[in-house]
Amino acid sequence: MPETLIDVEVAYATPEQQWLIAVQLPEKATVESAISASGLLQRFPELDKDLLNIGIFGTACKPGQPLKQGDRVEIYRPLVHDPKEARRHRAAK
Repeated sequence: MPETLIDVEVAYATPEQQWLIAVQLPEKATVESAISASGLLQRFPELDKDLLNIGIFGTACKPGQPLKQGDRVEIYRPLVHDPKEARRHRAAK
């Protein structure tokens, strides 16, 4: 019996450009396997797979999270400024 595949997307953006990579994976695939299959870790060596902030459709998740058909895995960049600190700085002016 052939293995059932699911279609998922892996998204990553830099300030200059965004990437949305479509991958087909086995039905029991995880977020980690989708990121590996996307090739983004090789394209962006600064991404440390052990320190990634990731989510599915804007909801934070762990690398071992199972995927479903149509999921979009998102790799988040670190914040440049802490939003609370930036607000305090603006209020102080």
